Amino acid sequence: TMRKGIKDTVLYGIKEVAEKYDGLTPSQIVDYKALRGDASDNIPGVTGIGEKTAVEILKSFGSLENLYKEIEANTKKSQTIKLNVLEKIKKGKEQAFLSQKLARMDNKAPVNFNVKDIEFGKFSQAKVVEIFQKLEFNSLLEKFFSMKKPFAFSLKNQVSLLQEKENEKENIEKEIENLAQDGVLSKDLTKLEMDLAPLVLQMEQNGIKVDFKKLNQLSLAFEKEVEGLQKQIFKLAKKEFNLNSPSQLTEILFVDLGISPFGVKKTPGGAISTNAGELKKIINEHPIIPLIIEYREAFKLKSGFVDSLPKTINPRDGRIHPHFHQLGTETGRMSCSDPNLQNIPTKTKMGNKIRECFVPESGFIFLSADYSQMDFRIAAGLSGDKKMIEFLRQGKDIHLMTASLIFKIQESDVSEKQRYLAKTLNYGVLYGLGPFGFAGRTGIEFKEAKHFIEQYFETFQGIARFVKQTVESTKQQGFSQTFFGRKRFLPEINSRDPRIKAQAERIARNFPVQGTAADVMKMAMVKLGQAGLFNKDIKLVLQLHDELLLETKENQALKTAKDLKDTMESVVSWAVPLKVEVKQGKNWGEV
Repeated sequence: TMRKGIKDTVLYGIKEVAEKYDGLTPSQIVDYKALRGDASDNIPGVTGIGEKTAVEILKSFGSLENLYKEIEANTKKSQTIKLNVLEKIKKGKEQAFLSQKLARMDNKAPVNFNVKDIEFGKFSQAKVVEIFQKLEFNSLLEKFFSMKKPFAFSLKNQVSLLQEKENEKENIEKEIENLAQDGVLSKDLTKLEMDLAPLVLQMEQNGIKVDFKKLNQLSLAFEKEVEGLQKQIFKLAKKEFNLNSPSQLTEILFVDLGISPFGVKKTPGGAISTNAGELKKIINEHPIIPLIIEYREAFKLKSGFVDSLPKTINPRDGRIHPHFHQLGTETGRMSCSDPNLQNIPTKTKMGNKIRECFVPESGFIFLSADYSQMDFRIAAGLSGDKKMIEFLRQGKDIHLMTASLIFKIQESDVSEKQRYLAKTLNYGVLYGLGPFGFAGRTGIEFKEAKHFIEQYFETFQGIARFVKQTVESTKQQGFSQTFFGRKRFLPEINSRDPRIKAQAERIARNFPVQGTAADVMKMAMVKLGQAGLFNKDIKLVLQLHDELLLETKENQALKTAKDLKDTMESVVSWAVPLKVEVKQGKNWGEV
């Protein structure tokens, strides 16, 4: 609601309603207005009943119906009402129930129109221009012609869009030149980024089609999912509360339900943390915990994607045209925004449901080309670790084999937990995960975590040497670099502050692997473009770090898949050959 105009607003939840109305619940507000009235909405209420009296009555009787029921039965409770107030309530009965009717929203009002008929964009562009010119709405005409989305209305606007793309091209070229001058990019990488720029702009223009009807149905399904989880959580908590409030959640879990916070970190403010990572540590302590984690995922996906994606659909072509930032990260990886389609979870059922709403045009199909185990192949090549190279060449489950070596047991005897620990180590060690971080992620003791990391480095001595040498060379040179010469300057690696220094060391270890993987993907994109693979029948629609998503004509899918695989796998020669998995599907979820 507004306090002082639209820039000063307040959001009311259960807690805020109780604070404002001295303990009333949201469900009692209609009856509060029935007694008190509301001049702003011409609701009369009961004459002579004020705010304080209305609150006291509802706190005592619960509802308007119950109030009059007890008065008519002349119960002991009704006899506690002051005589003058009782007379006003009796006299104003008809007015009270009329006011109740006026205050209550009608959720069964007939809606007799078709959304498709009033969809934005279904108007005569020429007629709009004619009317604006006749009425001399010159500023509106300017806005009309300069709209970026959703329509290219006229020749003037089309020129404007072309100019915008040209400006974007000039900006990225200038940014590449600046990075080259600053020593971040080698000569070869500067050329690579320049060659990549037009492909990225083309990918943005291609966009990706969305099944709006399916997305709308998914929104309703998510709403039911969220509401269902809420009910289960409230039942276990034995009260309703704001599930999105960390302070209220902390009170419910660790005070009301008495769950032990042992091992759970605290926030900078000293409160017990309730973020997802911390809650996973106590997931088995109470059945409410997994439900809260599930609720958060559903709520985040609903609000962050399902409900917001329709706003980004271009009505002219039914496609989303996200913006790709070619130099969006320090590692060289591309980032994505408006919306960030790289951020939709890949390994969850709910995340995949969202991906199923992205579809190719009729007669087309999606192809996904994904570099398999890219980081490990890069790490093996950079470090020359013989065991890692051997594992990858054998094509077996690398996490299973790592667990077998660390725990000194047969592969067949490795448990799920042991494989999970090995997997966390495989990824974590490359990205600077220390004993504290490893213990925090896996829920094991610090001493045990330290022992596992020592065992890991003893097993993969080439990786251990590479990590150590990378940190040492960064301290000496002031930068970490990829195999192809992309640099990241890290003067803070020699900082006296141990926290800043540790963070810089983690970045130094992480950068060569992630940065080299980013370089390889960009090389692959340029090579595919130069080979003439992208055309009107084969469109590059998304870049997802180690994966490319293409929209191709169905009758060309087999040949395109082969060309993709051959080109991407041969882009560089590596100690462990690069491997690309190509999958196809009639929606993004299928691939």
